[in-house]
Amino acid sequence: MKRLIFDEDHDMFRDATRRFMQAEIEPHVERWRQQGRCDKEAFIKAGEQGLLGMWVPEEYGGPGIEDFRFEQVVIEETLRHGDLGLFLTLHSRLVGPYIGALGSEKLKQRLLPRVVSGETILGIAMTEPGAGSDLAGIKSRAVRDGDDWIINGSKTYISNGINGGAFVVAARTVPDQRHGIGLFVIEEGMAGFQRGRNLAKMGLKTQDTAELFFEGVRVPAENVLGDPEKGFYSLM
Repeated sequence: MKRLIFDEDHDMFRDATRRFMQAEIEPHVERWRQQGRCDKEAFIKAGEQGLLGMWVPEEYGGPGIEDFRFEQVVIEETLRHGDLGLFLTLHSRLVGPYIGALGSEKLKQRLLPRVVSGETILGIAMTEPGAGSDLAGIKSRAVRDGDDWIINGSKTYISNGINGGAFVVAARTVPDQRHGIGLFVIEEGMAGFQRGRNLAKMGLKTQDTAELFFEGVRVPAENVLGDPEKGFYSLM
């Protein structure tokens, strides 16, 4: 039975996406499962195909497509010819919009084009060893130092943790308020940021899920997402 939610444009996009998945993703899935992560180049190739950050406005290097049905096609064809662990949608639709909605103009101009191209893979770092589903219980701390913030703490079970080049990190900014949490974009290469091991899991074998450690990481003001005391509500 033909699904009626898609039109001709979606069908053409599906055909192109399916051919891409068959040629560039499917042949590598078993190797990725063995190594515990996909190759970074998979995101570069997906970016060249126009499969990443489709919502990103043209002024930031994206096509500005707001129709989620195109993203749905990517999800379906990834599952059909790849693996759920290839979290293109985590990168594009879960993490990317935090930057698009809350990021400074300077951050969006610098980072969003790299999100669209796949040069920078995104992740979001909320879960901690003692705070999983209880976001209000996180212990990672952010302390203001002039216009910058200093981040200390650790995260665990972070998807795209090994391949990721930029992470939206939740850290406590108001010590005496359970919901006093800020969101900060921490990028690879920042002093004091280190990755831990790629964690073994029962499923999602192609997905790199890692520990992240922050020791005195200095985050500039342009990398703060929204109000640094109200990040909890953005996460909700």
